[in-house]
Amino acid sequence: MNSLLTILLLPFSWLYAAVLAGRNWLYDRGWKRSVAFAEVPVVSVGNLRVGGTGKTPHVAWLVAWLQARGQHPALLSRGYGRRTRGYRLATALDSAATVGDEPWQQFGQFGGTVPVAVSEDRAAGIRQLLADAPYSTAVVLDDAYQHRRVRPTINILLSEQQRPFYADHVLPAGRLRESRAGAARADAVIITKCAPDLSAAARAAITAQVHRYARPAVPVLFSGYDYGPPVPVPGTAAGLVAAPAGGSEVLLLTGIAQPGPLLAHLAAAGYRVAHHARFADHHAFTSAELAALAAQCQPGQCVLTTQKDAARLQEPALAASVADLPVFYIPITVRFLADGEARLASLLAPTFPLPAVG
Repeated sequence: MNSLLTILLLPFSWLYAAVLAGRNWLYDRGWKRSVAFAEVPVVSVGNLRVGGTGKTPHVAWLVAWLQARGQHPALLSRGYGRRTRGYRLATALDSAATVGDEPWQQFGQFGGTVPVAVSEDRAAGIRQLLADAPYSTAVVLDDAYQHRRVRPTINILLSEQQRPFYADHVLPAGRLRESRAGAARADAVIITKCAPDLSAAARAAITAQVHRYARPAVPVLFSGYDYGPPVPVPGTAAGLVAAPAGGSEVLLLTGIAQPGPLLAHLAAAGYRVAHHARFADHHAFTSAELAALAAQCQPGQCVLTTQKDAARLQEPALAASVADLPVFYIPITVRFLADGEARLASLLAPTFPLPAVG
């Protein structure tokens, strides 16, 4: 944002931050009710900044880690961008339109083996989710850092390395949902989208900045992405052609907050992006937009996209629009730097002990 505009908007940010600080103070003092769940541990993954910190792949890492510990996790999200209201447990009959693109991606990623539900009211949503999936031994809350009505067992805060919360302002002057002081609620802070060669000195400098707001003993961890080979998007013509390899000329379709890391990966892998159809985060693609993309697609070219965007492309209403387009998504997995994975595991392990043998 332009620095002059930022300065002009700061008074409005201060007012908004004051309102949110008052709300947080009421929760901290117990004057507004916050619910803890004795039935199962609740792990919240969220951020202070609007959009683009990598919540979905970190939630996937957490779910996989819990499964490896013999746990049976369930996922609860608000379901941002869906066209429904209230609580909803995802089934094979749902779509991004009914549960939201990220929950639908998570439902498909785990093959329907992990209960995935959406609810604006997380407290009511957890109760209903545990009733629907009583075998669950953990609930993972996706994007619930500001949802103070639920008091999580473990609170994980994400912050992008290139756009750290400690260098940002509250809306509208910046992109923070609340003041930097909100980091004090975190039990772990993960700096995301880091380059694999981020130096120890740089990590130490970032850690010092985070600890200006987070509690002193809270671990500050660093993560990046590993990108997999292109995967055909079901319902498209991708299954009829070979996956594009490095050196290929491709089209790129994104509806995410920060496509920069993906663009950097494609460039490093040798792909040449002939056309980038870029839309806002959670954008609901239309048939007209896909027709315009198809008009740009030359013989021999394929369309690359993200896994989250692929979830929205599988809307039944778009079936005819994508049937002749060869669309592949690039899968991503979280990779921790240095000893970050071991430190996060040591934080989680006391809450989720390995099952007894014998």
